Amino acid sequence: MSQQEKSVYPQAFPMTPGEVENFLELPLIAKLSSHNKDGTIHTIPIWFKYREGEILLGTQEISQKVQNIKRDHRVTVVVDTTEPRLKGVIMYGTAELQYKDVIPTRISIFERYLDPEDAPGLAESLASQWKPVVIRIKPTRIISFDYSKGFGVGSTPDESKITI
Repeated sequence: MSQQEKSVYPQAFPMTPGEVENFLELPLIAKLSSHNKDGTIHTIPIWFKYREGEILLGTQEISQKVQNIKRDHRVTVVVDTTEPRLKGVIMYGTAELQYKDVIPTRISIFERYLDPEDAPGLAESLASQWKPVVIRIKPTRIISFDYSKGFGVGSTPDESKITI
């Protein structure tokens, strides 16, 4: 994450880098946004795995998100909570499509959300119907917000808490 810009969400305090890492380890649902051919935004909920500074998403090559990424690799991913004291991470970055070792990666994603014994069967079943692909997203900018720390309006967060 060394090339990422420092970013602060204007009305909420950010998470520390360690808090961002821990947050992205939770089995929350990511929202992936990509650009449709007509310029509109395509946003979908999707399971994910955060590994070594990257977001991994499993899908099928036939999907709209993959077709969009083939045309324009710029994407945005939001991972957040729906609790009244919202927490979240917004990641802007570039996506690349991975066709090697897709099944093991998809299994590792599915294991976050399913009984680990069920993950291989789902990955194999999907792969038998459609060509599988993993979307690997490298964030270039990350913004985090944590309303459980209070509201940042009228105050300046400590520079050490800014997520980079």
